[in-house]
Amino acid sequence: MLTNKIREQFPILKEEVNGKPVVYLDSAATSQKPQAVIEAVSHYYETSNANVHRGVHTLGNLATDAYEGARDKVRAFINANEAAEIIFTRGTTTSLNLVAQSYGMMNVEEGDEIVISYMEHHSNIIPWQQVAKAKKATLKYIELTEDGEITLDAVKAQVTDKTKIVSVAYASNVLGTINPVKEIAEIAHAHGAVMVVDAAQAAPHLKIDVQNINCDFLAFSGHKMCAPTGIGVLYGKRALLDAMEPVEFGGEMIDFVGLHDSTWKELPWKFEGGTPIIAGAVGLGAAIDYLEEIGLDNIARHEQELVAYAIERMQQIEGIQLYGPLDPARRAGLITFNLQEVHPHDLATVLDMNGIAIRAGHHCAQPLMKWLEQSATARASFYLYNTKEDIDQFVEGLKMAKEYFG
Repeated sequence: MLTNKIREQFPILKEEVNGKPVVYLDSAATSQKPQAVIEAVSHYYETSNANVHRGVHTLGNLATDAYEGARDKVRAFINANEAAEIIFTRGTTTSLNLVAQSYGMMNVEEGDEIVISYMEHHSNIIPWQQVAKAKKATLKYIELTEDGEITLDAVKAQVTDKTKIVSVAYASNVLGTINPVKEIAEIAHAHGAVMVVDAAQAAPHLKIDVQNINCDFLAFSGHKMCAPTGIGVLYGKRALLDAMEPVEFGGEMIDFVGLHDSTWKELPWKFEGGTPIIAGAVGLGAAIDYLEEIGLDNIARHEQELVAYAIERMQQIEGIQLYGPLDPARRAGLITFNLQEVHPHDLATVLDMNGIAIRAGHHCAQPLMKWLEQSATARASFYLYNTKEDIDQFVEGLKMAKEYFG
């Protein structure tokens, strides 16, 4: 288990909620930020705040170096071939929309297929719905096992020679399921399709190697991995990004602008129109430094221990229903559940009264809720700063809610 020294590096964990020490179990929605990231962003604003790629003055050069330095940290973090394959965006949603609106609209034709799964976040459903509607293509869904997992046979049953795009979450934000994205990519490529990976719930917790996975695109957000909100990443293979058209136009993404026509800058800047999210990128670079110093393998091991402990404790409560695979080795650091005859929002409210923050609702995954035959669920999600003591307080809060609602 990671030590309490980790907790000391997150200032917000010293706060109180409703007079109780905060127990933050909502990191799947957004993680808390360590002092190192807070200071990195503050240092940028205090010492080198300027626009990038524009001026020749010293502050502009310092800002550009920090911004492009963060891009190279991301490249190394996911083992991309080159920094040009790293596009900074506002987050996973923007990244997936960029792929859909550029690559999807350019390459999908009438009668083609797009394949996703029932466990996808709305950000990995709606963009593909729009492409399918616009291009008169077919949107198909990979079936799930009873435990909420994807089998390769289920993938093979949906992916055909008509399939142009396969887009799947690396880890589910509801079920916690870790999907075999490398093997799914092999199936997609065997049929001539590209593989898109939504890594929003994986990048904070698992070591990602895009060359090993051999995905064509990969998207993730900074705010779930200790970085500021508003910064995200789209990785794409150079050949694909080179062939794609930008979807946002304006300053800094152009090479030449005439009265009636324009040309675009080279990668990655043709996809980064306007003033970029400079401070966010600096914060993301600092977050990557922080996580790699601790070690992604250590974080994953810590979360597995927490999940195993939480499942064991929660299963002792009568009337609790857990969703997703119960084997901690096959899931990310979150547990989605319902407590019999207690609405998830009521449960979350009672827990909040005791300083415990969890998520309640459909988790931006309504098709999955329908598959689960639930209108809403509760979710506790863990990260490197959580402890078994947090889980003990959480479980006591569940027991209290059960008694309160009788």
